[in-house]
Amino acid sequence: MTHSSPRLLPLAVFTALYMIAAVATSMAQGNSEFIFYIVVMLILISVVTLVHRAISLTTGLLWALSIWGLLHMAGGLAPLPKGWPYSGEQAVLYSGWIIPHRLKYDQIIHAYGFGTTTWVCWHALRSMLQRVGHPRLQPTFGLLVLSAAAGAGFGALNEVVEFIAVLTIPNTNVGGYENTGWDLVANLIGVTTAALMIRFLAKS
Repeated sequence: MTHSSPRLLPLAVFTALYMIAAVATSMAQGNSEFIFYIVVMLILISVVTLVHRAISLTTGLLWALSIWGLLHMAGGLAPLPKGWPYSGEQAVLYSGWIIPHRLKYDQIIHAYGFGTTTWVCWHALRSMLQRVGHPRLQPTFGLLVLSAAAGAGFGALNEVVEFIAVLTIPNTNVGGYENTGWDLVANLIGVTTAALMIRFLAKS
């Protein structure tokens, strides 16, 4: 992430510190599920680095992605405060209810994360089209639908990764069919919100 400017050094340090903390915490807890997710995170960090080298993501987008990573690591490893309502067997942030039986931490992170992914997809689409002769490309309805569909597709891929975790790791905290459905709903809310924000900011 630091190839283009020293201004990204704080971002690289920030990301490295929470990943090191996540590795140490997972090993101390014997949390095999989250060791799996840490490997996935390292792969994703490498992919984002390659994407940034290709299309120069904005500093804001890079920070948004890194913060998503932090929220994800905290979600699976940070214990809930005593007395906080949660679903499932593990009292960690991902299981915690923000509004009991209505809204979970997990769903907020899904909406935020795949909304951010949609913004990255729009940035990538715009960059590629600009390279072939569209220097003042605007976020039209069609292009935003493509960006949102791409963001939702990455959200569905995330569910596949979680399904692999369920099949290969005992006692995961992934949840069942209903949880997957609500994850997809949260993803849809996130990608739609991101598309509307991109359109609004372009107009303003």
